[in-house]
Amino acid sequence: MADQQARLSWRDGTIPVSDQFDDPYFSLQGGLAEGEHVFLAGNELPQRFAPGFQIAELGFGTGLSMLTVWKAWEEAGMTTPLRFTSFEAFPMATDDMAQALKAFPEITPWADRFLPHWQGGGICDLGTLQLNVIIGDARRSLPEWTEQADAWFLDGFSPAKNPELWQTDLMSQVAQHTKPGGSAATYTAAGFVRRGLEDAGFEVTRVPGFGRKRHMTRAQMP
Repeated sequence: MADQQARLSWRDGTIPVSDQFDDPYFSLQGGLAEGEHVFLAGNELPQRFAPGFQIAELGFGTGLSMLTVWKAWEEAGMTTPLRFTSFEAFPMATDDMAQALKAFPEITPWADRFLPHWQGGGICDLGTLQLNVIIGDARRSLPEWTEQADAWFLDGFSPAKNPELWQTDLMSQVAQHTKPGGSAATYTAAGFVRRGLEDAGFEVTRVPGFGRKRHMTRAQMP
């Protein structure tokens, strides 16, 4: 099923829902605020930003999480490139992505710089952002990746709808591709996800979630 384009439906004309996984791409309570809570605060960003910082992500989706952290990077005064690698099986068409991102005027300046370069995957050099979106099933592409991340955004669809992106062997690959002292964060607090991260070598903490989600997961590599 890899290497196909995302198929979408629209809820209220603004929220894209994956037809493949029957799950919305971002929180109905506010996708930008959720990303800041889960992925930035969950990885202690921007406090940890440093030249050469590398973020990796499972599930590129609309690009919202990438844009959120790129905005934070620039607003923190970083002038060197943020390195951001994302693994995505079903890339979104540019028009769909642009429609989805209209819901977040706070990131429009960054979306306007990114969208003209989006070719459905691959490498984008955006000056202060070095983006690489690797298209295909992460269970195959992540083991072939030769780098390690300082922080992971585990941003796939709900584990109940998309369990293959949360299974133990993939969490083990995430751990192998995390620098010592690196971190991971995700909106889900599903027990099997937390156990998979623990079994892979992370120190896992359940912390308050965003909106209606009572809990989320933070993971730290010793």
